Amino acid sequence: MEHKMRMVETAKLVPYINNARTHSPAQIAKLRASIREFGFLNPVIIDGDCGIIAGHGRVLAAQEEGMEKVPCVLADHLSEAQKKAYILADNRMAMDAGWDEELLRIEIESLQGEDFDVSLTGFREDEVTDLFAVREDPDDTGSNKEYDEGEFGDEEFAHECPRCGFKFN
Repeated sequence: MEHKMRMVETAKLVPYINNARTHSPAQIAKLRASIREFGFLNPVIIDGDCGIIAGHGRVLAAQEEGMEKVPCVLADHLSEAQKKAYILADNRMAMDAGWDEELLRIEIESLQGEDFDVSLTGFREDEVTDLFAVREDPDDTGSNKEYDEGEFGDEEFAHECPRCGFKFN
């Protein structure tokens, strides 16, 4: 099955009215920071009527950034039931992912070594500090419930873009 990619005006994108996933202002701020640093890399999935199937938060962030168009993948082959199920599945399955904390530490250390703004990864400073504190505790089993359950996203997030100086909270 081939999916068509196209640029779609953000004003034409229609959020799913029963979208059960919420997007806090802090999460939208993180998404905005990500878009500013990396560009809009993860396309929105839409149906034939420009209804958003996946990417509600990214669309909100893009709109707040003043983006007129975003990349979208057209998935017009899905039935109404499949669309509803995919909207739930896309959000829920991401929550089931965990972290390999040793690899996460390696990646964070590498970014820090390159003077890269680690907050652009979505991790708060205290989360990074806690991640490295886990390794230093010899009695720790290596499991960190906070990271395993993926409960990030509702905290406050302030950032200044290193390229253009734009500030947002």
